Amino acid sequence: MIFDPYAFAAGAINFGFAFLAAGGFTLLFKAVYQAITPHNEGALIRAGNTAAAVALGGALIGYVIPLASALAQTHSLPEFVAWAALAGVIQIAAFWGVRRIVLPDVSARIEKGEMSAALYLLSISLAVGILNAACMTA
Repeated sequence: MIFDPYAFAAGAINFGFAFLAAGGFTLLFKAVYQAITPHNEGALIRAGNTAAAVALGGALIGYVIPLASALAQTHSLPEFVAWAALAGVIQIAAFWGVRRIVLPDVSARIEKGEMSAALYLLSISLAVGILNAACMTA
């Protein structure tokens, strides 16, 4: 097998666009997610609150898992955008469900640094992200 620099260059350009798009959507999701949560993850993390970092990290990973699936499954930017948006909505709905149904005080508990609440939220975020990604392949 011979290395084809032209094929590599074309693939690298596609990789770059996909990586930038996915990175942009991840940053956008992070901003929206932080805006809808009652607690200020940025300030809490800067103050050393590990629970806030764990919960936010779980939400980001739970979002990026289906985002990666969407990258692998889609063939156009508009289709990728639609799946990226849906993945974000589903991840935010998962937080809303936890906050409204299971742990209404989840934000207060994260503000206090309670790891049990953060780990529960991380687990829900990952479970939702994995299921979301699997459903995108159907």
